[in-house]
Amino acid sequence: MEKSMGLCFSIAPLFLLLIGILPLALGGHDYGEALTKSILFFEAQRSGYLPSNQRIQWRGNSGLRDGKINGVDLVGGYHDAGDNVKFGLPMAFTITMMSWSLIEYGRQMAAGGELNNALDAIKWGTDYLIKAHAEPNVLYGEVGDGNTDHYCWQRPEDMTTSRAAYKIDPSNPGSDLAGETAAAMAAASIVFRRYNPSYAKELLEHAYQLFDFADKYRGKYDSSITLAQKYYRSVSGYADELLWAAAWLYKASNNDYYLNYLGNNGDALGGTGWAMTEFGWDVKYAGVQTLVAKFLMQGKGGHYTPVFEEYQQKAEYFMCSCLGKGSANVQKTPGGLIFRQRWNNMQFVTSASFLLTVYSDYLSSAGKSLKCVSGYVPPSELLAFAKSQVDYILGDNPRATSYMVGYGNNYPRQVHHRGSSIVSFKVDPSFVSCRGGYATWFSRKGSDPNLLTGALVGGPDAYDNFADQRDNYEQTEPATYNNAPLMGLLARLHGGHDGYNQLLPVELPALKPVNTQPKAAPKPKVTPTPASSASPIDIAQKETTSWVSKGKTYYRYSTIVTNKSPKTLKNLKLSISKLYGPIWGLTKSSDSYSFPAWIDSLPAGKSIEFVYIHSASPAEVSVSSYTLV
Repeated sequence: MEKSMGLCFSIAPLFLLLIGILPLALGGHDYGEALTKSILFFEAQRSGYLPSNQRIQWRGNSGLRDGKINGVDLVGGYHDAGDNVKFGLPMAFTITMMSWSLIEYGRQMAAGGELNNALDAIKWGTDYLIKAHAEPNVLYGEVGDGNTDHYCWQRPEDMTTSRAAYKIDPSNPGSDLAGETAAAMAAASIVFRRYNPSYAKELLEHAYQLFDFADKYRGKYDSSITLAQKYYRSVSGYADELLWAAAWLYKASNNDYYLNYLGNNGDALGGTGWAMTEFGWDVKYAGVQTLVAKFLMQGKGGHYTPVFEEYQQKAEYFMCSCLGKGSANVQKTPGGLIFRQRWNNMQFVTSASFLLTVYSDYLSSAGKSLKCVSGYVPPSELLAFAKSQVDYILGDNPRATSYMVGYGNNYPRQVHHRGSSIVSFKVDPSFVSCRGGYATWFSRKGSDPNLLTGALVGGPDAYDNFADQRDNYEQTEPATYNNAPLMGLLARLHGGHDGYNQLLPVELPALKPVNTQPKAAPKPKVTPTPASSASPIDIAQKETTSWVSKGKTYYRYSTIVTNKSPKTLKNLKLSISKLYGPIWGLTKSSDSYSFPAWIDSLPAGKSIEFVYIHSASPAEVSVSSYTLV
């Protein structure tokens, strides 16, 4: 469980897909195994009635009366760390980051066989958040009392501590809590759009209401839920969460209202002003700035382009600082780990590394480099640094210790976690009393009786030192928000990158073949350019997915345009007929289409990709004119 902490920051005065970019050479660790275990950890943190497919068998049902004394059903959700309280702000951030991990790297997650488990982990959280949002302007932000909870050391199944619930409403606002929960709902709606459209719609409706609530009734949530101040105090305030929620709502809805909100409020709410060297459950600015930079690279800036460029400058300030190539760089341990604070430092490592990874892929997709004070940095360097942080976590460090429980041979055995440190009730159903748990189990020297598989603990100090002791809560306590961004990182490192353009609309993979009866898979539809075989420009289309909505079948088509000549292609004009839906990745001018505004040429041998969606056969794409120089 997190204590309140100080905020430290400083003020800082292409959509082109290059086909054939090779993924970074990866190796040394089994990222697939680590991915599986990182998701498994969330099952140990579940509260409520456990499902039949529960894999962490030493856990049982708990918190079955949560919300009852408040007249609301708040059964479910996640415990945040090694305690039994349900804190709304870090839980919502956890769901946002789990969803972002899947949005960016769902294909890699599926390749690793973990897509279903990741979806289950997200839905366990969003099901609870829906319950917590009991009315449009009411949101329950905490169940349990950190003070009484910390006085006791009990299994979740034995809890005797208070399970009172605490809420925000118009008279007791909490824009940071409502904003983060709106972001979580919006991000998750993107994830479930393909797999459960009605559920995705429900999530988005909650996100709309929560954003309106957060924006209209402004205030810090810990001024309304004062019990949270000792554990999850909102040091950064609520301005970052308002921008964060707007960014996710724009991404989920494509509604210009939220894009305008980012453009009009960038200065007033700090999105263009704060240059950060941290990102986490409290401080969201670097995450907002990374998302807005992506919107800019997608060509969505419009007349807000100068404002969005300021967001991007701050995003790149964060990236350069992490790499040690900025004007104010993050601290690192002698072994190379990002170090922010003594208490649960690992949360900042995984969150920062996730931003570096997605930004690396955005830059690669746009054919750009990172601009730091020391000069330009290729995207591969951002990914390499993020990989170094993951490798440190998994054991490449001066102590040769894996900080993920259950991964490798040398990992923490005395985790600061009530459930894992007390014998399972399935083994010994004897009641563990509030203080008896401290006397019998907390003070016990020896490995935990239950393995908290996949848990990422707080980690070493500023000098790479670590003490595996249960009472060393600063280093041995895990947290859900440590693991959430790690999911995406591990999926990316395990699955690599097959050249997919990260700036195109999200295309999540199918859960499993829909065939109820064996039948031949349809062949991809390929439409060559009408130009002659001697043409220096090759156009190939294929159907990448299809779905049925309201009785109509829709298709997503991917089109690759390749410059086969030894010269640079400029002034490309494409003619596209029989197009009946939206298109992404080209600029429309009059009756033709051309390169997007942020690129003006295509080097020899390179390609660009654009996509469109409609309920018909492939559009007819041909070359109208071009120049080779």
